[in-house]
Amino acid sequence: MSRLAQNGGPILVTGGKGQLATSLVNLGGSRIRCVGRPDFDFDKPETIAATLNAIKPVAVVNAAAWTAVDLAESEQDGAARANATGPEELARLCAEHGIPLIHVSTDYVFSGDKGAPYVETDPVSPETVYGRTKAEGESKVLAANPKTIVLRTSWVYSAHGKNFVRTMINAGAKNPALKVVGDQKGNPTSSDDLADAILSILAVIEKDGWKDSFAGIYHACGTGETTWHGLAVAALKDAATHGQTMPDVTAIRTQDWPTPAKRPADSRMDNSKLTRVFGVTMPAWQESVRKTVHQIFAQTA
Repeated sequence: MSRLAQNGGPILVTGGKGQLATSLVNLGGSRIRCVGRPDFDFDKPETIAATLNAIKPVAVVNAAAWTAVDLAESEQDGAARANATGPEELARLCAEHGIPLIHVSTDYVFSGDKGAPYVETDPVSPETVYGRTKAEGESKVLAANPKTIVLRTSWVYSAHGKNFVRTMINAGAKNPALKVVGDQKGNPTSSDDLADAILSILAVIEKDGWKDSFAGIYHACGTGETTWHGLAVAALKDAATHGQTMPDVTAIRTQDWPTPAKRPADSRMDNSKLTRVFGVTMPAWQESVRKTVHQIFAQTA
């Protein structure tokens, strides 16, 4: 994938020390200016304008969001500010300055009952507060700034932060047997791969200039599909190559692991539009998991 030139203006990335923001800082070089709370806070709209005025970015990546899916069910106002009205204000201010915005969204905007990978033109049908607020956020940012790209991603993991792959490795190190949901299908996505895709999109925009045809929604997730059980087994098998004992991993049903927020049963997404418009191909999830597990063990070596 193409890399961003290092002689241009600053790229503002929201999301503090989140997985994607961290990957963008690690991969994007000196142009990436990452901000988070308390300096940048969707609960305090005045900080949005102050940040834009201080950094004067040539592009903005909104990686900030309310991602506590279950907590959102009881904290609806906070989730709405973080996922919908806050990003809308950011998009509005970007539009005032003619700044392109890349806004990160989620597979949870879908119900998961299509039975085939979702494409960008499929109607959204969220079944959780998190999914509804993210769907609202998509509509609001697209309406507020004509230079907006929405990237829907899914099942994000990395060598840093709190995520499923790290949780499974830690659990596998302590337990001889694990139970993992095996009837939800999706596309695991490395935050490094997603960051690389974003940098490639920004490089195209910088090279060719903004085109109205760039605006809209794209899917950007790992290539290939699996279940949470399949992802856990893959990560733990890779961990075993680094000397960790492989536990017994049993697949269970969603109903055996109840959660406050309903998870989509099948949230697979099709990345074809991303490849067609920007020439970006997302790597196979298995290879990316292998790289991530290697990074995790390298940190402790």
